[in-house]
Amino acid sequence: MDWKWMRLIGEARVVVVPDNIRMSAEIFDKKTTIDLRKKHIGPSCKIFFSDDPLKIVRAKGQYMYDEKGQRYLDCINNVAHVGHCHSDVVQAGAQQMQLLNTNSRFLHDKLVLYAQRLQAKLPDKLSVCYFVNSGSEANDLALRLAKQFRGHKDVITLENAYHGHVSSLIDISPYKFQQLSDAEQNPFVHVAPSPDVYRGKYRANHPDPASAYANDVKDIIDKVHEKGGKIAAFIAESLQSCGGQVIPPVGYFQQVAEHVRKAGGVFIADEVQVGFGRVGTHFWAFQLQGEDFVPDIVTMGKPIGNGHPMSCVVTTKEVAQAFMSSGMEYFNTFGGNPVSSAIGLAVLEVIEKEDLQGHALRVGRYLTNQLEKQKEKHPLIGDIRGCGLFVGVELVRDRLKLTPATAEAQEVIYKLKEQHILLSADGPHRNVLKFKPPMCFAKEDIDLVVEKIDHILTELEKALGMKLANILNGGN
Repeated sequence: MDWKWMRLIGEARVVVVPDNIRMSAEIFDKKTTIDLRKKHIGPSCKIFFSDDPLKIVRAKGQYMYDEKGQRYLDCINNVAHVGHCHSDVVQAGAQQMQLLNTNSRFLHDKLVLYAQRLQAKLPDKLSVCYFVNSGSEANDLALRLAKQFRGHKDVITLENAYHGHVSSLIDISPYKFQQLSDAEQNPFVHVAPSPDVYRGKYRANHPDPASAYANDVKDIIDKVHEKGGKIAAFIAESLQSCGGQVIPPVGYFQQVAEHVRKAGGVFIADEVQVGFGRVGTHFWAFQLQGEDFVPDIVTMGKPIGNGHPMSCVVTTKEVAQAFMSSGMEYFNTFGGNPVSSAIGLAVLEVIEKEDLQGHALRVGRYLTNQLEKQKEKHPLIGDIRGCGLFVGVELVRDRLKLTPATAEAQEVIYKLKEQHILLSADGPHRNVLKFKPPMCFAKEDIDLVVEKIDHILTELEKALGMKLANILNGGN
């Protein structure tokens, strides 16, 4: 029997509770929690389902539980990569915490062991690790590495990209800065078209969308050079998440990397959302482009610690040497601390022991197949795209005009919440249903959520007077 320890607020005693007995981790009733949040937490810190927010007090595997013990199926928590509160990960962190936690200026075997194990999952060229604490820290450091490499300043990012919340990353995150009507774009940041073959500039019927999108990047580079600038980096999520679950055409990254490297820059692959086996066929999403593609810098976060705050930047010896030549020491108090390293090791071991990459491939294909069947039934479904357990369902009012079904997507996620299923919608039009569940997600979970989506879409289409034949014929 697993035991949990809970210290009661205001009482100098510890209560031991068996894991099989439902316990409430509530300190305050829900209304008090909401009132205190409004009083003490910044108003820009948004929460899911703000009209009727969920109060989650515990979780296990692919399930989360509210203060009343109601279970919710979690389809969105890619942070809990190997499953919420996985016992192996929890135990590894607790055991190391009992022994030691300190900064990385002391020698510690778990740091170098974890770096060795992590590097073994990457191409040989990517051999130098910098451990930090969040995806934002990782991407910020990646930009520093890139700019120091040859002293260049200009950065190319993608439409609808999101790379983090610190100032340097808001500058390269159109998903954020384009929401502000009065925002001034950093003159050293340049935005290339998102390589979206469904809704983008070059679509699936284009003879070579990879080259077309890559040529747009080359055009940006040429314009930067004309103005006397120099390219430091091109940065892209290996699969765009907030941008709408976008899968770049194969060959795009290779061609972009060629253009960028000729200009003296480096290619940064952001794996914060999609790394660690989620795509099923490969451990890293950038490998979907082909074995011949290797970024110069890879950033990691979210799934790396299964909910523990840790992240990593991995790069080449050449880039690392250039960073050191600046003369400025790099130091991160908590990056790579013994507890984080122990947890990171445990996550890698669980992925391998439970074959979660293979599981993501098998279950992800089942999810995609089940959703494709729904597309045949429902005119609101415009596109199904994804790899492994990273899947998007784009809802449209019109399959020819691709009119975004934004309100309908919001209706779906709120109706699912009523059915105790947690899903989200994103993309530039907020019309893409996003599946990024814990990797232990099961076929039974898929059957449940697809059945509920089927029912909700049926009711929506009936209310809207939508019929598949009319949509296919160009009717609205």
